[in-house]
Amino acid sequence: MLHATDEGYDEARSLWNGMFEKHPSIVAKCRGAADVMAAVDFAREHDLLLAIKGGGHSLAGKSVCDDGLLIDLSPMDDVRVDPDSQTARVGPGATWGDFDHEAQAFGLATTGGVDSRTGVAGLTLGGGIGYLARSYGLATDNLLSVDLVTAEGELVHTSEDVHPELFWGIRGGGGNFGIVTSFEFELHEVGPEILTAQVFHHIDDVRRVLEFYQEFMTDAPDEVACYATITRVPTESAFPEAYHNEPAVALVGAYSGAIDDGRPLLAPIAQFGDPLLAAVEPMAYTALQQGDDDGFPDGERYYQKAHFLETITDAVIDVIVEHTETLPGPYSGALFEPMGGAINEVDPTATAYPHRNAGFSFSITGGWSDPDRDEEIMGWVREFFDDLASHATGGVYTNYLAHDEDDRVDSAYRENHERLVNLKNEWDPENLFRLNSNVEPASGGGQ
Repeated sequence: MLHATDEGYDEARSLWNGMFEKHPSIVAKCRGAADVMAAVDFAREHDLLLAIKGGGHSLAGKSVCDDGLLIDLSPMDDVRVDPDSQTARVGPGATWGDFDHEAQAFGLATTGGVDSRTGVAGLTLGGGIGYLARSYGLATDNLLSVDLVTAEGELVHTSEDVHPELFWGIRGGGGNFGIVTSFEFELHEVGPEILTAQVFHHIDDVRRVLEFYQEFMTDAPDEVACYATITRVPTESAFPEAYHNEPAVALVGAYSGAIDDGRPLLAPIAQFGDPLLAAVEPMAYTALQQGDDDGFPDGERYYQKAHFLETITDAVIDVIVEHTETLPGPYSGALFEPMGGAINEVDPTATAYPHRNAGFSFSITGGWSDPDRDEEIMGWVREFFDDLASHATGGVYTNYLAHDEDDRVDSAYRENHERLVNLKNEWDPENLFRLNSNVEPASGGGQ
């Protein structure tokens, strides 16, 4: 246990998102399931607010709390790959960088995020969108089993065959039902190099680029994932110096199959329009997965809101053009992530993650340093989000809910929400695990 005066306390309570400066009364640094069980018992018996920190990315800041008990899982960052069965056992403190480092030694991977610092646990339990999702499904679709500690401090194993309803719920239902101490994933042959496309256009071309992007993704095979992002031009020699730090629209594509097979499929991305930079080339899969790391530095202030869209219409583009001529804050931008393929082949009720019919996830991120700009930049995100609402599906990716969006939890779980409430009633009726995209039990316990 760590207290405020102990060495390591400040590091344990720190998150990637610097907006959240909180001070738990106690930090339990757990090194195994037994430690987690003891910490859960302690929190329950002393009626303490309980926060759980895995990788510590925590966009919404719910991985730390004031007062209460913080369970820090970061020491449990082991990744054990079995290349014969093409599976991996992963601890809840591991990041996707940890995961890919081990799996790529054998030319294996499963769907992860687009930032290597993101925790395996949080991303997977909320769904898990990434470059491989159209080929192999979400991270949660590649989950074979987990061990988790329940609100009663008991360790249970769950899979399709053991506690299948609980296994259904954790695949998209977040950390509502317990603390996972071990994940078992299915792996796929990917890398160590993967074909990528990286293309930047001036922001004045955003309308034409997004029209092309919608058309390109409509016909793209499942092995192709292309992201469209409104961002700033990197301060790198590959880009004309006059455009450094200026707003731009970029297309980043990846092909999960054989490199030569992907060249004609990714070529149109580079051939379209008059880009500032265009490259289609092999890249280490681990480098692709680290692509967002530098653009969103640790400890800055981040606020994000997101929609799902069926398609990118002219009206959607109108809203984007209006709000992205300038980007407030050095790390602000917007991102289209393509759905479809293996993601949408799963029935919306087969896992707790319900968004199996969307065409794109669209997220708007404000990123800045100065707390005095909080209202300005959060206001930009909110206005942008509100102006898109009438063009969206009404759903939202659980992992993209902001700290002030508890009223959108129903939109995250949609038709699966009532079933999740029943599961919460069974496994956590007092709502001990409530610092998350919270499914409240029928009793409203722990509020």
